[in-house]
Amino acid sequence: MKTLVPLACAALLALGMTSAHAQGCQSPVPDSALVKKGTLVMSVNPTLPPMQYVDQTGALKGMRVELGEMLAKRLCLKPEYVRIEFSAMIPGLQAGRWDVINTGIFYTEERAKLMQMLQYEDQAISISTAKGNPLKIAKADDLAGKSIGVEIGGFEERKARELDKQLTDKGLKGMTIRTFENFAMAYQSLRAGQVEVALSIDSTAAEYQKRGEFDRVLHGLFPTPVALATRSRPLADALAKALNDMKADGSFQKLFDQYGVKAIDGAVVVRGPAG
Repeated sequence: MKTLVPLACAALLALGMTSAHAQGCQSPVPDSALVKKGTLVMSVNPTLPPMQYVDQTGALKGMRVELGEMLAKRLCLKPEYVRIEFSAMIPGLQAGRWDVINTGIFYTEERAKLMQMLQYEDQAISISTAKGNPLKIAKADDLAGKSIGVEIGGFEERKARELDKQLTDKGLKGMTIRTFENFAMAYQSLRAGQVEVALSIDSTAAEYQKRGEFDRVLHGLFPTPVALATRSRPLADALAKALNDMKADGSFQKLFDQYGVKAIDGAVVVRGPAG
């Protein structure tokens, strides 16, 4: 009879039951480390297909959504997502509105001083244009004098401003940087001709090109690890163990291969303030 316990646990979790109801599936995460008992609450900005987006039925889809669900299951918790703009995510995490930022937040040393971060994915930045690349952009210098759309308040906006500085330091004309609440709005602005190029992560720019909507003319800029972020160190440690267990059993790489995304090399470790 004991051999049936793991299967029963998995079945209960699939039905949305919490660890308190799933006999034999005890979460390694203390209730004090969670916003809601028995639940892993994650923030996501679903405007980056194929990594995180909303399908035609209104359901959340994408690699990072699937990853969050897999992690919640391994931690014997019910996954729950809060859809919100990126600019509100770090303040919301610090205020205890959610447990995890699961939106592909870029890792920086400054951010690791504010929260626990787990690097798990390698990403870089792309430049997209209207179909046919009418401006003939082939290198970063070709962005001189162009208007560029980017999501406000994140790593990508910072890199857009770095690109602008690189241009002006060379004596070239700078860019007009226009910020938007999310990447979907930046691409809508590009489609409408309100900006000449849009900046996003490689995987999203590649997806839009695959759909035939835009051309990805530059990619691989500013390669940087992407992370999960949490305020709680016990939760971060449990997430790191779950990620490394997934690496060991092959499920981690299988998910990444499905989406053509590069995982970081080596083990997942927690980097953040002590305690």
